[in-house]
Amino acid sequence: MDSRAQYNPRTVEEVFRDFKGRRAGLIKALTTDVEDFYNQCDPDKENLCLYGFPSEQWEVNLPAEEVPPELPEPVLGINFARDGMQEKDWLSLVAVHSDAWLLAIAFYFGARFGFDKSDRKRLFNMINELPSIYEVVTGAAKKQVKEKSSVSNQSGSKSKSSSKVQRAPEPQVKQQPKALPPPKDEEEELDEEDEDEHGETLCGACGEHYGTDEFWICCDICEKWFHGKCVKITPARAEHIKHYKCPSCSNKRARP
Repeated sequence: MDSRAQYNPRTVEEVFRDFKGRRAGLIKALTTDVEDFYNQCDPDKENLCLYGFPSEQWEVNLPAEEVPPELPEPVLGINFARDGMQEKDWLSLVAVHSDAWLLAIAFYFGARFGFDKSDRKRLFNMINELPSIYEVVTGAAKKQVKEKSSVSNQSGSKSKSSSKVQRAPEPQVKQQPKALPPPKDEEEELDEEDEDEHGETLCGACGEHYGTDEFWICCDICEKWFHGKCVKITPARAEHIKHYKCPSCSNKRARP
Protein backbone atom coordinates (compact mmCIF):
# COMPACT_ATOMS: atom_id res chain seq x y z
CA MET A 1 0.00 0.00 0.00
CA ASP A 2 1.38 3.43 -0.95
CA SER A 3 1.81 5.45 2.25
CA ARG A 4 1.50 8.61 0.18
CA ALA A 5 -2.16 7.98 -0.71
CA GLN A 6 -3.89 11.36 -0.64
CA TYR A 7 -7.18 12.79 0.46
CA ASN A 8 -8.55 16.21 -0.39
CA PRO A 9 -9.45 18.58 2.46
CA ARG A 10 -11.93 21.14 1.14
CA THR A 11 -12.45 23.67 3.95
CA VAL A 12 -10.05 25.99 5.79
CA GLU A 13 -10.39 23.89 8.93
CA GLU A 14 -9.73 20.64 7.06
CA VAL A 15 -6.67 22.09 5.31
CA PHE A 16 -5.34 23.34 8.65
CA ARG A 17 -5.82 19.89 10.22
CA ASP A 18 -3.94 18.40 7.28
CA PHE A 19 -1.16 20.98 7.79
CA LYS A 20 -0.88 20.25 11.54
CA GLY A 21 -0.73 16.49 11.00
CA ARG A 22 2.01 16.73 8.36
CA ARG A 23 3.91 19.28 10.49
CA ALA A 24 3.81 16.99 13.55
CA GLY A 25 5.21 14.10 11.50
CA LEU A 26 8.07 16.21 10.12
CA ILE A 27 8.95 17.59 13.57
CA LYS A 28 9.01 14.03 14.92
CA ALA A 29 11.48 13.01 12.20
CA LEU A 30 13.79 15.93 12.98
CA THR A 31 13.64 15.70 16.79
CA THR A 32 12.47 12.58 18.64
CA ASP A 33 13.16 10.21 15.70
CA VAL A 34 16.28 12.04 14.49
CA GLU A 35 18.61 9.01 14.76
CA ASP A 36 16.33 6.88 12.59
CA PHE A 37 15.86 9.76 10.14
CA TYR A 38 19.64 10.33 9.91
CA ASN A 39 20.31 6.66 9.17
CA GLN A 40 17.65 6.50 6.44
CA CYS A 41 19.20 9.46 4.58
CA ASP A 42 22.13 7.46 3.19
CA PRO A 43 24.08 9.58 0.65
CA ASP A 44 24.77 6.43 -1.40
CA LYS A 45 21.06 6.05 -2.20
CA GLU A 46 19.12 7.83 -4.94
CA ASN A 47 17.43 11.23 -4.52
CA LEU A 48 15.35 11.02 -1.34
CA CYS A 49 12.58 13.21 0.06
CA LEU A 50 11.15 13.66 3.55
CA TYR A 51 7.36 13.31 3.61
CA GLY A 52 4.98 14.24 6.43
CA PHE A 53 1.48 12.75 6.50
CA PRO A 54 -1.84 13.95 7.98
CA SER A 55 -1.63 10.95 10.35
CA GLU A 56 1.40 12.63 12.06
CA GLN A 57 3.78 10.04 10.58
CA TRP A 58 6.85 10.63 8.39
CA GLU A 59 8.70 8.76 5.68
CA VAL A 60 11.95 9.05 3.73
CA ASN A 61 11.27 7.88 0.20
CA LEU A 62 11.86 8.41 -3.51
CA PRO A 63 9.74 11.13 -5.15
CA ALA A 64 6.47 10.30 -6.89
CA GLU A 65 6.92 8.90 -10.40
CA GLU A 66 4.02 10.68 -12.09
CA VAL A 67 4.71 14.05 -13.75
CA PRO A 68 3.27 16.37 -12.68
CA PRO A 69 2.66 14.79 -9.25
CA GLU A 70 -0.77 14.86 -7.59
CA LEU A 71 0.55 17.17 -4.85
CA PRO A 72 3.61 19.42 -4.64
CA GLU A 73 6.70 17.33 -3.87
CA PRO A 74 9.20 17.99 -1.05
CA VAL A 75 12.74 19.10 -1.89
CA LEU A 76 14.77 16.37 -3.59
CA GLY A 77 18.10 14.85 -2.54
CA ILE A 78 18.25 15.76 1.15
CA ASN A 79 20.44 12.68 1.69
CA PHE A 80 23.29 13.98 -0.51
CA ALA A 81 24.13 16.83 1.86
CA ARG A 82 24.01 14.70 5.03
CA ASP A 83 27.75 14.03 5.41
CA GLY A 84 28.91 17.28 3.83
CA MET A 85 27.93 19.58 6.71
CA GLN A 86 27.44 19.65 10.47
CA GLU A 87 24.45 17.57 11.55
CA LYS A 88 22.63 20.52 13.19
CA ASP A 89 23.12 22.62 10.03
CA TRP A 90 21.85 19.78 7.85
CA LEU A 91 18.76 19.30 10.05
CA SER A 92 18.11 23.05 9.94
CA LEU A 93 18.32 22.99 6.13
CA VAL A 94 15.84 20.10 5.92
CA ALA A 95 13.56 21.96 8.36
CA VAL A 96 13.55 25.10 6.17
CA HIS A 97 12.62 23.09 3.07
CA SER A 98 9.96 21.23 5.06
CA ASP A 99 8.35 24.54 6.08
CA ALA A 100 8.24 25.62 2.43
CA TRP A 101 6.69 22.30 1.39
CA LEU A 102 3.95 22.51 4.05
CA LEU A 103 2.91 25.97 2.84
CA ALA A 104 2.93 24.74 -0.77
CA ILE A 105 0.62 21.83 0.15
CA ALA A 106 -1.78 24.05 2.14
CA PHE A 107 -2.15 26.69 -0.55
CA TYR A 108 -2.35 24.05 -3.27
CA PHE A 109 -5.53 22.82 -1.59
CA GLY A 110 -6.68 26.43 -1.19
CA ALA A 111 -6.26 27.11 -4.91
CA ARG A 112 -7.77 23.80 -5.97
CA PHE A 113 -10.94 24.32 -3.97
CA GLY A 114 -11.35 28.02 -4.68
CA PHE A 115 -10.49 29.67 -1.36
CA ASP A 116 -11.20 33.38 -1.65
CA LYS A 117 -9.10 36.20 -0.19
CA SER A 118 -10.62 35.97 3.29
CA ASP A 119 -10.25 32.15 3.40
CA ARG A 120 -6.59 32.36 2.35
CA LYS A 121 -5.93 35.03 4.96
CA ARG A 122 -7.65 32.99 7.67
CA LEU A 123 -5.69 29.87 6.71
CA PHE A 124 -2.39 31.76 6.78
CA ASN A 125 -3.17 33.32 10.17
CA MET A 126 -4.00 29.90 11.63
CA ILE A 127 -0.73 28.49 10.26
CA ASN A 128 1.26 31.50 11.44
CA GLU A 129 0.12 30.98 15.03
CA LEU A 130 2.29 27.83 15.15
CA PRO A 131 6.11 27.97 15.35
CA SER A 132 7.76 26.93 12.11
CA ILE A 133 9.55 23.58 11.92
CA TYR A 134 12.83 25.50 11.62
CA GLU A 135 12.08 27.38 14.85
CA VAL A 136 11.29 24.14 16.70
CA VAL A 137 14.35 22.25 15.39
CA THR A 138 16.85 25.07 16.05
CA GLY A 139 15.35 26.08 19.38
CA ALA A 140 14.51 29.56 18.06
CA ALA A 141 10.90 29.18 19.21
CA LYS A 142 12.04 28.52 22.77
CA LYS A 143 14.47 31.45 22.58
CA GLN A 144 11.70 33.81 21.47
CA VAL A 145 9.57 32.74 24.45
CA LYS A 146 12.50 33.34 26.81
CA GLU A 147 13.13 36.81 25.35
CA LYS A 148 9.47 37.77 25.76
CA SER A 149 9.54 36.50 29.33
CA SER A 150 12.70 38.44 30.20
CA VAL A 151 11.15 41.70 28.98
CA SER A 152 8.07 41.27 31.17
CA ASN A 153 9.79 39.55 34.09
CA GLN A 154 11.00 42.06 36.67
CA SER A 155 12.78 39.43 38.79
CA GLY A 156 15.34 38.35 36.20
CA SER A 157 18.06 37.89 38.81
CA LYS A 158 16.45 34.73 40.22
CA SER A 159 18.59 31.60 40.14
CA LYS A 160 18.45 29.06 37.30
CA SER A 161 16.74 26.46 39.45
CA SER A 162 14.17 29.01 40.57
CA SER A 163 13.37 29.97 36.97
CA LYS A 164 12.90 26.30 36.07
CA VAL A 165 10.39 26.04 38.86
CA GLN A 166 8.52 29.05 37.51
CA ARG A 167 8.18 27.51 34.06
CA ALA A 168 7.34 24.04 35.31
CA PRO A 169 3.74 22.93 34.55
CA GLU A 170 1.35 22.49 37.47
CA PRO A 171 0.18 20.24 39.03
CA GLN A 172 2.27 17.56 37.30
CA VAL A 173 5.52 19.43 37.99
CA LYS A 174 5.51 18.09 41.55
CA GLN A 175 6.02 14.60 40.12
CA GLN A 176 9.19 15.65 38.29
CA PRO A 177 12.35 15.02 40.34
CA LYS A 178 14.13 18.15 39.14
CA ALA A 179 11.28 20.67 39.46
CA LEU A 180 10.50 21.47 43.09
CA PRO A 181 7.63 23.77 44.12
CA PRO A 182 8.63 27.32 45.13
CA PRO A 183 9.01 28.17 48.83
CA LYS A 184 5.82 29.26 50.58
CA ASP A 185 6.87 32.87 50.92
CA GLU A 186 7.52 33.22 47.16
CA GLU A 187 4.43 31.37 45.92
CA GLU A 188 2.02 34.31 45.84
CA GLU A 189 4.64 36.59 44.30
CA LEU A 190 5.23 34.17 41.38
CA ASP A 191 1.61 33.25 40.58
CA GLU A 192 1.05 35.89 37.89
CA GLU A 193 4.46 35.30 36.28
CA ASP A 194 3.80 31.53 36.17
CA GLU A 195 0.55 31.93 34.26
CA ASP A 196 2.20 34.06 31.55
CA GLU A 197 5.28 31.88 31.15
CA HIS A 198 3.42 28.53 31.21
CA GLY A 199 1.12 29.67 28.43
CA GLU A 200 4.11 30.44 26.16
CA THR A 201 6.13 27.26 26.86
CA LEU A 202 6.52 25.09 23.75
CA CYS A 203 7.10 21.34 23.54
CA GLY A 204 10.53 20.55 22.10
CA ALA A 205 9.08 17.62 20.15
CA CYS A 206 5.76 18.77 18.66
CA GLY A 207 6.10 22.56 19.12
CA GLU A 208 2.66 22.87 20.68
CA HIS A 209 1.91 25.16 23.63
CA TYR A 210 1.70 24.10 27.27
CA GLY A 211 -1.70 22.81 28.46
CA THR A 212 -2.69 22.90 32.11
CA ASP A 213 -3.97 19.31 32.03
CA GLU A 214 -0.83 17.79 30.47
CA PHE A 215 2.25 16.19 32.06
CA TRP A 216 5.56 17.77 31.02
CA ILE A 217 9.23 16.92 31.66
CA CYS A 218 12.40 18.98 31.16
CA CYS A 219 15.66 17.71 29.59
CA ASP A 220 18.65 18.29 31.89
CA ILE A 221 20.97 18.68 28.88
CA CYS A 222 19.22 21.08 26.46
CA GLU A 223 16.70 22.39 29.03
CA LYS A 224 13.78 21.99 26.63
CA TRP A 225 10.33 21.00 27.93
CA PHE A 226 8.46 18.06 26.40
CA HIS A 227 4.96 16.62 26.66
CA GLY A 228 5.32 13.32 28.50
CA LYS A 229 3.34 11.60 25.75
CA CYS A 230 5.70 12.97 23.03
CA VAL A 231 8.77 11.40 24.67
CA LYS A 232 6.91 8.40 26.17
CA ILE A 233 7.53 9.36 29.81
CA THR A 234 4.76 8.91 32.38
CA PRO A 235 4.52 10.73 35.75
CA ALA A 236 5.22 7.41 37.50
CA ARG A 237 8.35 6.81 35.44
CA ALA A 238 9.55 10.40 35.99
CA GLU A 239 9.62 9.73 39.73
CA HIS A 240 12.60 7.39 39.20
CA ILE A 241 14.58 9.55 36.75
CA LYS A 242 17.44 11.49 38.36
CA HIS A 243 18.70 13.25 35.25
CA TYR A 244 16.42 13.17 32.21
CA LYS A 245 17.86 13.25 28.66
CA CYS A 246 15.47 13.86 25.76
CA PRO A 247 15.66 11.53 22.71
CA SER A 248 17.61 14.08 20.68
CA CYS A 249 20.31 14.53 23.36
CA SER A 250 20.44 10.77 24.02
CA ASN A 251 21.01 10.04 20.32
CA LYS A 252 23.72 12.64 19.74
CA ARG A 253 27.06 11.17 18.75
CA ALA A 254 30.17 12.35 16.97
CA ARG A 255 29.74 12.63 13.22
CA PRO A 256 32.62 12.26 10.71
